Amino acid sequence: MFPMVTEFMNYGQQTVRAARYIGQGFMITLSHANRLPVTIQYPYEKLITSERFRGRIHFEFDKCIACEVCVRVCPIDLPVVDWKLETDIRKKRLLNYSIDFGICIFCGNCVEYCPTNCLSMTEEYELSTYDRHELNYNQIALGRLPMSIIDDYTIRTILNLPEIKESIKYVSICIFLCH
Repeated sequence: MFPMVTEFMNYGQQTVRAARYIGQGFMITLSHANRLPVTIQYPYEKLITSERFRGRIHFEFDKCIACEVCVRVCPIDLPVVDWKLETDIRKKRLLNYSIDFGICIFCGNCVEYCPTNCLSMTEEYELSTYDRHELNYNQIALGRLPMSIIDDYTIRTILNLPEIKESIKYVSICIFLCH
């Protein structure tokens, strides 16, 4: 008799818990019903990237001393540095520098450890192409500075929208509570 009563009580507790979870989910749904949509019309509107955003790498050929620190700190040995030793002045002369962004994981180690600061991260993130070989950038392509989103008059930049800040805050709270 007692095992049947305890099983019935467990069933009741599980039912109440499930109803509470469904109610919490429904309350979250209702709280989102009053909000305005946070849709960004991508090609014509863009969010301004954060200050520490790691986009495409910019390379300054004149500053590089061909020390290959970037190759040693890269977790996938990605940058290709070709150099020639000038015997008369006993210095390396850089011949070619290239990075394949199809393989790059944008960790930023090469930028962080470069002794001459010839590498820097830009805010450019639109690197998609139809041919993967176009993602192999040489020193000329790496030296090209991207157009800033703020300076581009054809694009409406979206900065500090309260709806976006609120939704980002809500998502981070939900992620924190779920883990």
